Amino acid sequence: MIEQKVAGGRSVVGRVVSDKMHKTIVVEVERKVKHAIYGKYMKRFSKMYAHDDENIGKIGDVVLIKQSRPLSKTKHWVLVQVLEKAEQDVLE
Repeated sequence: MIEQKVAGGRSVVGRVVSDKMHKTIVVEVERKVKHAIYGKYMKRFSKMYAHDDENIGKIGDVVLIKQSRPLSKTKHWVLVQVLEKAEQDVLE
């Protein structure tokens, strides 16, 4: 998980895994956690719902999202920008 300081609070970089909802995207954020006993680093994923007002986020895009006030029951993040567009071949 890449965490950056953006005006207005915490922000993270993740990959869009769903864009089926209207004005909402689901972003999967990866973080690495050290195992308590064995010391091996493991990948852990979190899914965050982000508000995408213009529906520009597509599946596979790498996006920057920032924390905001609660917009709905599950949506607490807002899309700031699309950092990397997905390859069209991956989608098909």
